[in-house]
Amino acid sequence: MHDGSPMDPAPAPYFAEIAEGPDGGAAHWLITSDGLRIRVGHWRPEGRSRGTIFLFPGRTEYIEKYGPAAKEFTARGYAVLTIDWRGQGLADRLLDDRRLGHVGRFIDYQKDIAAAVELAAVLDLPQPWHLLAHSMGGAIGLRWVMAGAPVETCAFTGPMWGIHMSPWLRPVAQVVSALAPRLGQGNRLLPTTSIDPYVHGTEFEDNLLTGDPVMFAMMQTQLTAQPGLNLGGPSIDWLGESMRECRLLAARPSPGIPCVTFLGSDEDIVDTPAIHDRMARWDNGELIMVPKGRHEVLMETPDIRARVFDRLETLFTERR
Repeated sequence: MHDGSPMDPAPAPYFAEIAEGPDGGAAHWLITSDGLRIRVGHWRPEGRSRGTIFLFPGRTEYIEKYGPAAKEFTARGYAVLTIDWRGQGLADRLLDDRRLGHVGRFIDYQKDIAAAVELAAVLDLPQPWHLLAHSMGGAIGLRWVMAGAPVETCAFTGPMWGIHMSPWLRPVAQVVSALAPRLGQGNRLLPTTSIDPYVHGTEFEDNLLTGDPVMFAMMQTQLTAQPGLNLGGPSIDWLGESMRECRLLAARPSPGIPCVTFLGSDEDIVDTPAIHDRMARWDNGELIMVPKGRHEVLMETPDIRARVFDRLETLFTERR
């Protein structure tokens, strides 16, 4: 009988029909150390493998969104493992209103990683292991690497090492995120955000994610086909926890392993000065600016994607 532990993972739904990923994808339910159920998915390459990529998604994201990226990596010989973080995808949602993005403590995401790493060992996913982390996953992944993650290299795309906001709004956000929990309002939707998924409330021409209409349409189609994956704006508590985590990470030195970080020239979701600052302090790191790139360079136009995947392959291969 499957109990959802990494040693005995229970099968979970995997929506291959919307993932557009490689054949043979699978997902499992796992129970974290604090009793939450998360979903972890993986794909394996055909033939000999060159290693495994731990692909950490951003806020609101889910396994199937990274099907095209997994297809690219498996074609290059890499297995891929990715996670529905607590509070999103098909993982346990943390508030009665499941449309709200929320986390109790930002460090709790490390418990999701711990369960996924155990599963990777049980599945005997091939070594060496590498990290590729996007947006919120970039903050989660940076803490993991700083703690000695069992990966040889790490890469980040539009990492959330700070949250983009106007100068006048930042002190307001700090005050609101500090006071709201004390007033019992921390679980409320963050003002200025929507309870509806971003891609359903935004026209392609106005979106901050990608310049590729095909990729943007895929995101919309996925959430229409599987509304259980939908997630709207974050809670006030999520914002407070995220800002605090970014401050804590910024105060720490960079890890010693090789790193490549991609930053779109048109990035307008995460704080770009924080990314420049971190990479200026990463002795074995490289910051690559992506002309005309928006937030999700892994889901950008075909020419941008090709350059990004080629550079990632070089990073992973050189280390081996």
